[in-house]
Amino acid sequence: MTEQAAATAQAAAATFLGAFGLDRIDLALVLGSGWSSAAHGLGEPIGSVPLADLPGFSAPVVAGHGGELRALRTPTGKVAALFTGRTHFYEGRGVEPVVHGVRTAAAAGASVLVLTNGCGGLNPGYSPGTPVLIRDHLNLTGATPLTGATFIDLTEAYSRRLRDLARQVDPSLAEGVYVQFRGPQYETPAEVRMAQLLGGDLVGMSTTLETIAAREAGLEVLGISLVTNLGAGISPEPLSHAEVIEAGRAAEPRLRELLTGLLERL
Repeated sequence: MTEQAAATAQAAAATFLGAFGLDRIDLALVLGSGWSSAAHGLGEPIGSVPLADLPGFSAPVVAGHGGELRALRTPTGKVAALFTGRTHFYEGRGVEPVVHGVRTAAAAGASVLVLTNGCGGLNPGYSPGTPVLIRDHLNLTGATPLTGATFIDLTEAYSRRLRDLARQVDPSLAEGVYVQFRGPQYETPAEVRMAQLLGGDLVGMSTTLETIAAREAGLEVLGISLVTNLGAGISPEPLSHAEVIEAGRAAEPRLRELLTGLLERL
């Protein structure tokens, strides 16, 4: 991480904490496509600020993402930061804005990060509306948030402890390998077949760069994908973002129950 990136994250963290008189946060959650509607009623609200009002952030540009950073108190008395939107790599602004939220959470004191996304399913057994734990990832963006000779071990990029915790909430949760393409175009059927051959179960346009930055910062990461559609060539229908939003709405009760149960345990 560059000195400028670190300073901007520190400034954003200080602004967020100062807005609510907080000393620190304990954990952070990033809500991806299809997840925002499940955020209502999670914990005791402390307050919220528009992301665009914090140093280094801008308003999300993707439909289905909120534009706030919320503070809430969990049932166990911990303070959580809830990002209702994120910056995607395909927006063309570089890697730094993509991982700025993660670095801000770390600068504010978080030790645990929950990353969620909406994704395509490469496994025909994952019907739309199915949440899947991320066990590992393939970063096919050709980019990294790391600079210089920064060697980060990603043997367990996604915490086994946190995955086990999630299965205490929902024992039916499957897990798989998430593949990130750059986007914003959806993957072709040939790209979907390639991702399957490489061992992928899920495909999308976020999360891996944030996970790398989180591990650099020492955060323990839990990744959860919501399968919103089957991948191109598997699905008989053309892909659309409206389908992503609708799948999130349909899965809202299950997602809220999962997030609520996690906050009771983290």
